[in-house]
Amino acid sequence: MTINDGVAELHSAEERLPRKMRWFDGFAMAMTMPAALVATLGASIAGLGGWGAAVLWAISMVISLAVNWIYTELAAMFPDASGGISGYAAEAWKKYAPWLAPLAGVGYWLPWGSNLATYGAFTGLLVQSQWFPDQQWTYDIGPLHFSFPILIGLCVIFALYGINIIGVRVTMAFVYVTAAILMIPLSVFVFFPLFNADWAPMDLTWKLHGLGGLHTAIVWLYVMAWTTLGVEVCATFASEYRDPVKDTSRAIRASALFCLGVFFIVPLTLGGFAGEQAIVEDPSTFFVASFSKLTGAGGGVMVLCLIASLLLVMLTSVADASRVLFNMGKEGITVRSMGKLNKRGVPVRALNVMLVLNIVLLVVLQQPLAIIVTGNLGYILAHVLAVSGFALLRKDRPDALRPIRLPRVFIPLSMGLAVLLAVMLVVGATGFSITGYGGLLELGVAVSILAAGVLLWWLVQRGDRANARGPVRND
Repeated sequence: MTINDGVAELHSAEERLPRKMRWFDGFAMAMTMPAALVATLGASIAGLGGWGAAVLWAISMVISLAVNWIYTELAAMFPDASGGISGYAAEAWKKYAPWLAPLAGVGYWLPWGSNLATYGAFTGLLVQSQWFPDQQWTYDIGPLHFSFPILIGLCVIFALYGINIIGVRVTMAFVYVTAAILMIPLSVFVFFPLFNADWAPMDLTWKLHGLGGLHTAIVWLYVMAWTTLGVEVCATFASEYRDPVKDTSRAIRASALFCLGVFFIVPLTLGGFAGEQAIVEDPSTFFVASFSKLTGAGGGVMVLCLIASLLLVMLTSVADASRVLFNMGKEGITVRSMGKLNKRGVPVRALNVMLVLNIVLLVVLQQPLAIIVTGNLGYILAHVLAVSGFALLRKDRPDALRPIRLPRVFIPLSMGLAVLLAVMLVVGATGFSITGYGGLLELGVAVSILAAGVLLWWLVQRGDRANARGPVRND
């Protein structure tokens, strides 16, 4: 028996997530993407012009549609995997470069896993600004920073942690509630401007000109990547769908097509109504005033809807990232203890790691938006490995069971998409300053985190080999 056989036997008792979800549950999870659009829409219109933003969001979503269509075949090939695209990348590349598995896993996990801190802090700022503007106190203990928004953010983190601990059905109940609330401002922004005399889409501009404009566009595609490519969240729950093959493919396709329409239309409708000048002056919250003008409702209603959308982002993020970390532990890509479930079938140890991570980020960095954007380095890398892995799996496992088998044209398409994403990765990661989202420091942080993931994987593999050999006998 080989060492690898011994390791496989040692970890043969496999933990399995319960199959309780349907495709429309995955679709509801993917509503995170339109919610996340609200957070970056203003900055994209200010930097690209209204027409530039609309076209670039549409291009980004078309890329996402093609990429996620490829993932339908991979998800059907590995219906019991809960690691999503990082798991596909690991399967495809383990024959050639097994150390790419932790790169894909950690790179994918970080931007999803740290969203509780980012959007928890933003929720606290919204609550303070709208209802408690006098709560301006701060309290520092060494590197730890406390304030009213931070306390609100901590309460949100613990509440969402508790919801996920109870189980997937309770989590989905909250997802449906927050997704339904999100549809209120989304519907207003899509349809109401069309019937308003102030809607002037022809006044929107195009700020992408020449080679400089092309460079700016590629950098912005890098920034947009998590918001558009994130439709793949549906695949992370493949092992929990009642019918993994049909439910996963339906969820991915429905989500990608829905988001494609939303991401192109909203910059034109909302941007054309609000006006570029107003957006440039207040890119973060301009939509609050627009909502009030379009509906006659007060700003408090819009803030409540916005908080609900942020809760949806956080609920989906913690559910997605905890399952990725669970699968990494189960597969030996990180510490094996992460691959355990509690009696309710919840990856509680992975949730505990995320709880600690987000508390530290929130009280130390307060608003770690730069970390999330920095996380795009690993996130896009995970997509490069997963999409190119489609072609590798077709070559290396031609006779493998494929309940969904895409036409052969998707093989060269997957390689073309991998090259395109790689270009976005290199140009975007070295061009942070164009959008004001960071610089060399953030790039260094991302590379360091990915390197730490590879080091941890190496230590786990070394321990597995030692356990497989067993104790050394001196007789």
